[in-house]
Amino acid sequence: MADITKDMTIGEALRTNPEIAPVLLGIGMHCLGCPSAQGETLEEAAMVHGIEVDELMQQIAAV
Repeated sequence: MADITKDMTIGEALRTNPEIAPVLLGIGMHCLGCPSAQGETLEEAAMVHGIEVDELMQQIAAV
């Protein structure tokens, strides 16, 4: 499976591994299918939600 990077959009990351959805939902990213998910990177989303991007990436890597 391809690696997910912080520079990927939420949509790209979900297409790469749909099983990360519970991680994203668990930190408050409830709009996984909305238009912003197609243009917002994981790093940008983490910042908006007050999460350290490295912490988010560790959670995603653990899936």
